[in-house]
Amino acid sequence: MARAMKVAIVDDEADMRQSISQWLALSGFDTETYGSAEEALGAIGPDFPGAIVSDIRMPGMDGMAFLKRLMGMDSSLPVIMITGHGDVPMAVEAMRLGAFDFLEKPFNPDRMTELAKRATQNRRMTLDNRALRKELSDGSTIMKKLIGASPAMERLREDILDLGQADSHVLIDGETGTGKTLVAHALHAVGPRASKKFVTVSCAAWSEDQLAAKLFGPSEDGVPLIEEARGGTLCLEDIEALSHPLQSRLLTVINEQGTPPETRIIAICNEHAPDKTLEDILRSDLYYRLGAMTIVLPPLRLRGEDILTLFTRLSEQFAEEYGCDAPALTAQEAAQLLQAPWPGNVRQLVNIAERAVLQNRRGSGSIASLLMADNEASGPALTTEGKPLKDYVDAFERMLIDNTMRRHKGSIVAVMEELCLPRRTLNEKMAKYGLSRGDYT
Repeated sequence: MARAMKVAIVDDEADMRQSISQWLALSGFDTETYGSAEEALGAIGPDFPGAIVSDIRMPGMDGMAFLKRLMGMDSSLPVIMITGHGDVPMAVEAMRLGAFDFLEKPFNPDRMTELAKRATQNRRMTLDNRALRKELSDGSTIMKKLIGASPAMERLREDILDLGQADSHVLIDGETGTGKTLVAHALHAVGPRASKKFVTVSCAAWSEDQLAAKLFGPSEDGVPLIEEARGGTLCLEDIEALSHPLQSRLLTVINEQGTPPETRIIAICNEHAPDKTLEDILRSDLYYRLGAMTIVLPPLRLRGEDILTLFTRLSEQFAEEYGCDAPALTAQEAAQLLQAPWPGNVRQLVNIAERAVLQNRRGSGSIASLLMADNEASGPALTTEGKPLKDYVDAFERMLIDNTMRRHKGSIVAVMEELCLPRRTLNEKMAKYGLSRGDYT
């Protein structure tokens, strides 16, 4: 269950702040009260996880001065101002300075609750987006999201580290659901432009005129994206949907930038006909400018044991979110996951893992039924090659040791006892599967 968002109540009248606090607490908010703006400023920082309710008229620092200090600290802090009769012009000025809204005394308590709910929801979204931006600008953090020990994933991580340092434009191709947008973020985060802007736009989400305005201007939203991303990275998703006239305009911009380009372009292809390549879809001069460096993401069905690793990590995350146990895979279920064609790739695996956790919470269902229903819903599936029995046994054994080591935080004795393995055998198997105790402690 999500934690209640905070509401800080600032008012010099003890009865008023106490009544507001009691009412909001009954409405499910986590409240804290302050008798002056100065006292509140000592406790409220730029990442304050909630909203602020403040009276306008207070001795010492008044509400307007308090608001200016808060906006200077973090302009996205939602501040609800309480005004007395005749203070509406002051409230309007407060809105101009950045206040979230205002209430005129005497106010309806339900209206206070409604405003507090909207303000805290707004704050939660702001903080979530801020955390996401911070995460996506941290190269080491984002690279850890590219989970997998398969040769294909090892090569992908090496390619990202190599191409991330370059200035050339990059073309990312691969099947739907393989994580192309995550790779685009990683390319930006590990390179010299990491501190600059990363701007994303889908070429398929807008009409040709709208996309032209957003990319090149004049834009109703302000600065054209080409300008907004200057010095950083412009990520063009669904590049295959870019019309020929806009391809021509984009090529002109690229040619005008020279070498190295002022703005790096990462183009993502999300779908094209099986009998066509991106070279068939884009005009050749643009293709060769964008495709000088290309990354093709591996489909999940070719990533072997990564499938089990990903399923385990995802199911543990969902189990924690839903407050229940993660499903324990049998050898048969592990083989079914490895044999599945995965037409939806990692995105499909995420859905399967979440539903497996929900099934396990209810105590019913199976992995096989989930896979069957999912593949039937997604239409004709790609085929996957069979593997020798030994490969399935090895994959299951590695997953079992990995899961047990993580559950016991690297305690060799506990793992030996649970799996009934002598120490020498466990050491040999860990060496065989590339598992190290230090990864779990």
